[in-house]
Amino acid sequence: MDAPAAAAKACKHIVLVHGACVGGWSWFKVATPLRAAGYRVDTPDLAASGVDPRPLREVATFRNYTAPLLDILASLPPEERVVLVGHSLGGVNVALAAEMFPDKVAAAVFLCAFMPDCAARPSHVLEKFVEGGWLDWMDTEMKPQDAEGKLPTSMMFGPRITREKLFQLCSPEDLTLGRSLMRVSSMFVEDLQVQQPYSNARYGSVRKVYIVCTEDYCIVERFQRWMVSNNPVEEVKEIAADHMVMLSRPKELVKCLVEIADKYA
Repeated sequence: MDAPAAAAKACKHIVLVHGACVGGWSWFKVATPLRAAGYRVDTPDLAASGVDPRPLREVATFRNYTAPLLDILASLPPEERVVLVGHSLGGVNVALAAEMFPDKVAAAVFLCAFMPDCAARPSHVLEKFVEGGWLDWMDTEMKPQDAEGKLPTSMMFGPRITREKLFQLCSPEDLTLGRSLMRVSSMFVEDLQVQQPYSNARYGSVRKVYIVCTEDYCIVERFQRWMVSNNPVEEVKEIAADHMVMLSRPKELVKCLVEIADKYA
């Protein structure tokens, strides 16, 4: 790569946002080749995730949970804009970040992710997913954290749903790694239900790309495509992958993200 091309890529900043129960570690197969290609890449652990030391009971709101991502955007120099990539529940974190810092986001990328619209409260896509019976939750444990119901319901994927619905195309090694590093998390539905819809002027103004994973048994393809029809995006891309696409199909995902970064950043 010549020096001007390398400098241009170094200026392109990609922030990869994980989903519930996992952490920034889940992006290791994607972040490494992106950095090798010259991109600046961040893989933050959201609150009570990955190696973040807080227990879930200390994370009372979705905004608290998103704080590590919001801190990255708040610290950016005035002219810098990033490509935000949200996986699974991370799509809602990306939407909140785009609402709060629309001028810092070159593109919001939803990777088989929940994507709120500007018409309904941010909990709407999660409620529709749960109430519509789109997923057999199998051995997922969901339980209250406190008797008063002031804290969000906790969630932890069990071994069976992890193997059959999330990691079904991943290697046995990646499945073992994933199970060993998972932590109790939450969908924060209770808190998201009392938030106002994200605005057209802020979140709505940010360019969006949706990456559909066609072999996803968790957020299934039909639900992914419903979210796109509900909240149209600039572009839709497809990867034949399961829910943990960053582990099962990293090369295809890296190619996708390079195309997006080079087009929008």
